[in-house]
Amino acid sequence: MDANQEDLQKIIEEFLNRFDYIRPEEIPDIPLYMDQVTTFMNSRMDYTRRYPEDKILTKTMINNYAKNRLLPPPEKKKYSRNHVLIMLFIYYFKNFLSITDIQKLLTPLNDAFFDENSEHNLSDIYSRIFGLAPGKMEKLLADLEQETLKCNRIFEDYPEEDQEFLRLFTSICMLSFDVYIRKQVIEKLLDHFPESPKKGTPKKK
Repeated sequence: MDANQEDLQKIIEEFLNRFDYIRPEEIPDIPLYMDQVTTFMNSRMDYTRRYPEDKILTKTMINNYAKNRLLPPPEKKKYSRNHVLIMLFIYYFKNFLSITDIQKLLTPLNDAFFDENSEHNLSDIYSRIFGLAPGKMEKLLADLEQETLKCNRIFEDYPEEDQEFLRLFTSICMLSFDVYIRKQVIEKLLDHFPESPKKGTPKKK
């Protein structure tokens, strides 16, 4: 691997090692106004920006989420911890799912678990799901290393001045193919996603 390839691998590894999710206990335990929500999200998710001008969350986005019924309305213009958790789910989903698909995913979740008095609450569900993230990062790093080795070999017979471009192009193609296949699988699962969850533990009165 030449120096440029090593630098690229290091950049990717550093980014993935920085990747972290916002834990429910890190979200303020008091209702927040919209400005406070956007400030919190923009500061905690800043590392995910590709460009400095990229927006993590804006007032317009929040209003659109509510308008499209992705997000329950605030209470007296204030947003609870559960509102922030739903916004985090939306933030990740919107990179590869349509508004319709996100609505299909979140409506049953909101209906069953948004009530903070529920015995099985949204904070617990979010924590259990995102608690799997570290293992996914380790596997991804190992997979990327193996893919890089494969991409480095397939154009060894090409002119040296073309090899760096072709290695990088191949890496992007393989990652894109992986994203494409996974997106197709997600959409197939969504086609069979229930309209509403099965009845579970009754909510506390």
